[in-house]
Amino acid sequence: MDMEARGHSEHPEALRLWLRMLTCTQLVEKQVRTQLRENFDTTLPRFDLMAQLERNADGLKMNELSRRMMVTGGNITGITDQLVTEGLVERVDVEGDRRAYRVRLTAHGREVFDDMARHHEAWIVGAFDSLSSREMETLHKLLGKVKHHQSQSAKPNTVKSTLAELKDPA
Repeated sequence: MDMEARGHSEHPEALRLWLRMLTCTQLVEKQVRTQLRENFDTTLPRFDLMAQLERNADGLKMNELSRRMMVTGGNITGITDQLVTEGLVERVDVEGDRRAYRVRLTAHGREVFDDMARHHEAWIVGAFDSLSSREMETLHKLLGKVKHHQSQSAKPNTVKSTLAELKDPA
């Protein structure tokens, strides 16, 4: 059962919309994971780590990778070890800090990632094939409004006041 199936007609439309967005995200992500595995024998976390390194030619320290990917250092270490073994990334000492190093793509890693990225882009574009350009533009703008509202209302009292309104709509 997908997330959207949890919504019922008596639920607020906003909740049903949230479940639909979540379901769509999960379906697209599942397709991307499958394509990465079948076409490149790799995983989405490995792709994501390489994408971070592709954006930073000088490489990133492990703690930077961990923070950007929002996963533990242990997970980053395991993925990095695999990619080093395969010759896709390398560890480079950080001048002035004997304990730190940067991780960066090798030339071979950059070639492999560029190929994966081209395919990844095509898979994402394909996921939205059922929408016209105008529909995509409209959806993008509407989601932008939600994003802006959430970034503005991410203050602790906003959630409390919203909950209070739900309990006592006045």
